[in-house]
Amino acid sequence: MRIPASTLDGLESTSEARAAVWLRRAFLVLLLCFVAAGLAGLLGVRSTTSEASESGWTLSLRHAAVARPGLDVPWEVTVTHAGGFDDDVTIAVTGAYFDIFETQGFNPEPSDETRDADTRYLTFKKPEGDTLIISYDAYIQPASQIGRSGTVSVVDDGQRVASVDFHTFLMP
Repeated sequence: MRIPASTLDGLESTSEARAAVWLRRAFLVLLLCFVAAGLAGLLGVRSTTSEASESGWTLSLRHAAVARPGLDVPWEVTVTHAGGFDDDVTIAVTGAYFDIFETQGFNPEPSDETRDADTRYLTFKKPEGDTLIISYDAYIQPASQIGRSGTVSVVDDGQRVASVDFHTFLMP
């Protein structure tokens, strides 16, 4: 009888076992990339600014393009009208967009607020100067799992002008 030189003699790896080893390695590399992205801050809030001008109105929106539940996010509208404002300022925002937030409210507070099936209308007292900045103090609800899209516009004489489309993507 022949004595094997090693206890591993005669134990050959199957192709399935070799594939499983490579799958585990690939998963660990993917997990390492995910952890590295988190440590680098790539999985936090990413904000963007969009702007539109029409009929003498300029509307700029800074909002979260990418966020995660439980994090504070920016949502700030800047309305500019050269020469100042003749009357109160009304903005129209897609109403369902705000459903993903827990909030402390708008700053300044709107003097009037209405909503129809799709749109929330926020009216602000006539500001001094030619710029109105509206911020929304909010964070993403912990239970929110799906992002939202919306449109914000200035309402001038019952017509929407200077509209900006936006989307917030929520990561797990």
